[in-house]
Amino acid sequence: MSTKDNTSLNLPVENPEAEDFLPLLGTDHVELYVGNAKQAAHYYMSAWGFQPEAYAGLETGLKDRVSYVLRQDKIRLVLTSPLKPGGDINRHIERHGDGVKAIALWVDDARKSFEETVKRGAEPYLEPEIREDDNGKVTLSGIHTYGETVHIFVERSGYDGPFMPGYRAWEPHYRAEPTGLKYIDHMVGNVGWNEMNKWCEFYAKVMGFAQLISFDDKDISTEYTALMSKVMSNGNGRIKFPINEPAEGRKKSQIEEYIEFYNGAGVQHMALATDNIIKTVSDLRDRGVEFLRVPATYYEDVLDRVGEIDEKLEPLRDLGILIDRDEEGYLLQIFTKPILDRPTLFIEIIQRKGARSFGKGNFKALFEAIEREQESRGTL
Repeated sequence: MSTKDNTSLNLPVENPEAEDFLPLLGTDHVELYVGNAKQAAHYYMSAWGFQPEAYAGLETGLKDRVSYVLRQDKIRLVLTSPLKPGGDINRHIERHGDGVKAIALWVDDARKSFEETVKRGAEPYLEPEIREDDNGKVTLSGIHTYGETVHIFVERSGYDGPFMPGYRAWEPHYRAEPTGLKYIDHMVGNVGWNEMNKWCEFYAKVMGFAQLISFDDKDISTEYTALMSKVMSNGNGRIKFPINEPAEGRKKSQIEEYIEFYNGAGVQHMALATDNIIKTVSDLRDRGVEFLRVPATYYEDVLDRVGEIDEKLEPLRDLGILIDRDEEGYLLQIFTKPILDRPTLFIEIIQRKGARSFGKGNFKALFEAIEREQESRGTL
């Protein structure tokens, strides 16, 4: 079934175990509820190189909220803030702080996507609705997933305006240079104790995903903490959702810290892909983005572990970029410190040189670096 559906859309099948009955064409956008959308937009433009795309607010007829839409290549962020007291957005921000509310998925039939997932057990969030203006129409629908996170299905083949109906083009004078970010490689969800399998089964049953890889507490553990993770993927491999849960350790793990400060399950990080990680990370660092650092000793034997790579080791060492290899190639990756006041959401920068894995060989060094940050916050 997945082969037939993907072939008809000229989409390669990367995960043949996935049923892929929707199918999903890619990530349309990620919406974050934030306390101050205007200032958050300036941060993502100035520090990350996102470009202004669209705006909705009082000037477009909205009375209760405002949204700024930013884009860099295939990555689109929607930053939404409330304009009045009360309501779901204020409640969400009070409970969770700034965070991801919606992972919107690009589909060719939003109504069918809603019907197929709901009949398989998804809880409805948004009944199918058509939004229309002079530039065409967009059909939207949505379902709940872990925590208060939702998936919005977006059908936009008949629309050629800015973002979607209800928005207007946003054209400020200020535009920062892009930093080479290309697309969302994967998005990671943190869930509570013993909930990982429940949500992996949700993605398998409700959305037709299949497990790509799994890690247990033997793979992801340090002297103090541990976690477990499974990676769920759709058939064409464009949507990958690792799901993490805590595992028993001597001290509080990063997953427990996240759940404590986020007050429940939610999106832990977005992994953004680049074709030149050295330039991207150099630009981001120069603009004030802070990254986790592993000890210098990591680089003493890393090439013995991963073998020959195209890049010179010195700039990777200078920037703190990690290297790992699997049977199909290698990858380069680095993780920011939390980008919010609460130690919740962070961003990964990743460049794949053939590898399809997620950096298993870096886990110990990475999580020890995270623990050093936790210790400085007094939450380890």
